[in-house]
Amino acid sequence: MKKLIALACVAFLCCCSSPPDPSDYLRTDGQKIIDGAGNEIFLRTVGLGNWLLPEGYMWKFGKDGYRPRKIEKLISDMIVDDKAELFLRQFRQNYITESDIARIKELGFNGVRPAMNWRLFMDEKSGALKKEGFRLIDNLVEWCKIHQVYIILDMHAAPGGQTGANIDDSENDFPELFDNEENQERFVRLWVEIAKRYRNEPIIIAYGLINEPLPDKFAQFNEQLEPLYKRVIQAIREIDPHHMISLEGDHWSTDFTVFGPPFDTNTINQFHKYWTLADTRSIQPYLDFRAQHNVPIYLGESGENNLSWYWLAYQLYEDYDIGWLFWPWKKMDTKNTPYSIVKPEGWDAIADYSRGGEKPSAQQAEVILQQFLDN
Repeated sequence: MKKLIALACVAFLCCCSSPPDPSDYLRTDGQKIIDGAGNEIFLRTVGLGNWLLPEGYMWKFGKDGYRPRKIEKLISDMIVDDKAELFLRQFRQNYITESDIARIKELGFNGVRPAMNWRLFMDEKSGALKKEGFRLIDNLVEWCKIHQVYIILDMHAAPGGQTGANIDDSENDFPELFDNEENQERFVRLWVEIAKRYRNEPIIIAYGLINEPLPDKFAQFNEQLEPLYKRVIQAIREIDPHHMISLEGDHWSTDFTVFGPPFDTNTINQFHKYWTLADTRSIQPYLDFRAQHNVPIYLGESGENNLSWYWLAYQLYEDYDIGWLFWPWKKMDTKNTPYSIVKPEGWDAIADYSRGGEKPSAQQAEVILQQFLDN
C-alpha cells in the first residue's frame, strides 16, 4: 500500500509540475544558437546511428540485409519470428545505454542525434501509435538530463520513405512520402505526437523533420519539400512554440536552393558532407545562405572517412563557426568511429547469408546473434 501511495504521489507531481520557463530552451539568435542567458552554444554532436534504424553496412550485410525491414526478415528467416522479435528488442535496449551517453559527454561532445524509424512509433498497417519508440526516447531523455547532453531528434525514416533508398526503410525504393497523402497525414500526426510528448523537455533542443530527402533521381518532388515543412511546423507550433526545428535541403541534405526566405523564427538549416574536399569552396553555398538569411547552419552529418580527412574537415567547420556532428558513434569492426563493436566469431556465416549464401542453422545463428548482443 505504501508503495502504491508513493507511486501515486510521483505520478501526481509529474502531471502537475509546471512546464519549463521559455528561457530554459536553446533558441536561434541571428546566425547563432543561444541559451536563455544569451550565451552562444556551439554544437559538437555525435550521431546515434544503427540503434533505432539499423543500417546494413554497419552489420556488414549484403543485398538481403541492407535496410531495416530486410535485416528484420533476414533474422526471422534464420531464427523464426518470435525469437527474431526478441533479439531486435534486446538489440535496441542494449545498443545505446546510459554508459554511452556518459562516455559521449566525457569525450567532449555536447549533443546526440538519434536516427529514428517511424515504424517504431507508429504501426505501418493501421497508423496506430506504438509504445516502444517513445519508451526508448524517454530513456535517452533521462540519460541526457543526467549527463547534460543535448538531443536533436532525427526522423531518419519517414512514413513511406523520403529518399527511396535503404536509409529511409522505404518498401518500394520510392519516396512515397511525397506521392501519398496518407503518408503525409501520418508524418504530420507523428510529429505532433512527438511534440506533445516532449514539448516540456529543454534537453531536446531541436526536431529534425526529415533526414536527407530526395536524391536527384526524384527531383520531381523537390517543390513539395518546403510546403511540407511549413505544414508540419504549423502543426507543431500549435502545441510547442519553443523547440528549434532543423530543416534539411534536398539531394541528401546538400542543396539549399529548395529553400526560400525563412518562414519560422526558430529554425536552423542543416546540411551533410561526406567525401568531398574539406575546403572552403565545398561549404561556400551554406555560408552564403547563412549570410543572406541570417540563420544558423548546422553540419548534421559528416564522417565515414579516414582520420586525415576528419582532421581537416572538422577544423574547417570550427574555423567557420559551424556546429557539427560526427557520424556514427559506433559500428562493427571498424577504425573510423569512436567505438568499434567486436565482430562475433562466426559472423561471416550470417553476412554470407545476407549475400545469397548458405543459411546458417537456427542454433548456429542464435549463438552468433547472442554474442553480437554481448559485444
